[in-house]
Amino acid sequence: MGKGDEGYWDWEELVGAALLGTDRRRGGGPAGSPEALLDAAAVHTVRRRAGLRPAEAGPRPQPAPRDPRPAPPAAARQRLAQLLADRTAAGGAGRRGAAPDLTELLPQWLAAAGRHGYRSPAALVPALLDAARARTDLRAPALALAGARGLWLARLNPDWRFALRGGAGGAGELPDVTDPAGVERLWQEGLFAERVALLSAVRAHEAAAAPRLLETTWATERAEDRLMFLDSLRAGLSPQDEPFLEAALGDRSRNVRATAAELLSALPGSALAGRMAERALACVGPEGVTPPAECDAGMLRDGVVKRPPAGRGERAWWLGQLVEAAPLSCWRERFGGLGPAEIVALPVAGGEEWREELHAAWCRAAVRQRDAGWSRALLGAASAPPAAGPGTASLAERAKLLETLPDAERADWVAEFIRAHGLSEAFQLLGVCVVPWAGALGRAVVDALDSAREAGSYPWSFSGVMGLAERCLDPAEAGRLEVLIAAAAVPEDGGSGAVAYWAEAFQRLVATLRLREAMLSELAPA
Repeated sequence: MGKGDEGYWDWEELVGAALLGTDRRRGGGPAGSPEALLDAAAVHTVRRRAGLRPAEAGPRPQPAPRDPRPAPPAAARQRLAQLLADRTAAGGAGRRGAAPDLTELLPQWLAAAGRHGYRSPAALVPALLDAARARTDLRAPALALAGARGLWLARLNPDWRFALRGGAGGAGELPDVTDPAGVERLWQEGLFAERVALLSAVRAHEAAAAPRLLETTWATERAEDRLMFLDSLRAGLSPQDEPFLEAALGDRSRNVRATAAELLSALPGSALAGRMAERALACVGPEGVTPPAECDAGMLRDGVVKRPPAGRGERAWWLGQLVEAAPLSCWRERFGGLGPAEIVALPVAGGEEWREELHAAWCRAAVRQRDAGWSRALLGAASAPPAAGPGTASLAERAKLLETLPDAERADWVAEFIRAHGLSEAFQLLGVCVVPWAGALGRAVVDALDSAREAGSYPWSFSGVMGLAERCLDPAEAGRLEVLIAAAAVPEDGGSGAVAYWAEAFQRLVATLRLREAMLSELAPA
């Protein structure tokens, strides 16, 4: 565009008119009122910043699909906006003070909104996608809340393309699982996120239909996609899945083969579990432990990894894999009718090393097979010193064993552990307890914090537990904590530093519990 274009003048002419005055500029340049000069300058500035000549607008995107779910109540919408705004404003380290950490309340808000079946307010979907992009732990609930509109926006903004790759939430409207044509069309043509969501929906409706759907495209799927599809069969795993999983033992991907073997070993009646039981029973019995001498082709096909990690002996490595994949029910007959607790308590010929290998494998088997009886035997009494436990002293393994127990029993076990050993080693165990921590568990946590305060410890020695307590403690415990705040009040003479820090920590904990209580109340349907 040049001078010949009507209403266009180059920048030098505009500057000249501004310096000389619009009424003194001659030669056909911009003249008239100062307003006209400013308008011309504004147009020129926009053109310069755009860097391109104005062009015909592109096609408008199709409207976002309708989301039939209700929006949260007004107070809850305002709360979500506050939590999302605080996420972007948060930053920096240092002393937290007594104010609640709103960024840690966002996951709870999203989880509660999901339980109520809400959709995100339309205006907050972009902020939700930004939050999910920044924090992977928020992706599943945030994308589920954003729903079809979130997926629609993700297609328009490269920054949000992660939503198209994820398997949970945000997959838009799925066809009715009883509509074969719709299911087939989306399975053949959909995005990966849509296909994973569809597979989960089909699995929930009819468990046996999921492997049948997988079989239609299995040979053409990428290895990483086959692995994720196979992993989705954990939900609703049943003997009906065995033929598909048995075939997957011959997959060209080592990771797929290993996952198929793991899933089959979680089915005690499967052919693979029977083969593993035969091998394990030949190695372990009342007379002692005799690890396998070699890793043969049959073991390899059934998922045994031949090469051990650094520092592990080959035969011990193979033994552990055989025992963890064998059905736990096979050991009763092998040990003359003894129960799990009695078997675990037996001495193991060959020394402490074989005992640890065997018990560690039984722990993995109990977790894989979700066997609460064996988990109780391997956990032992919560009040016993961890090093003297019957099965394992590892807190990570104990946490996994606890997950196989009923919720109430799990909470009672951890409460007893805290009463006997304090909070220092309880962080991993608390992480597997159902939220909110109520009853005996909530009282045990509050009492242990008070004991730590009285002992003169500093609250940052328990920062992990304090953070968990803010997110997980039952808000009903706020009243008992307020009593502790009075006891931890800073005396007029200033007191010790620990006293002031505990007072601040308890105030923050109470404020957070009160805020969580209000937040959940706001989400409740009218």
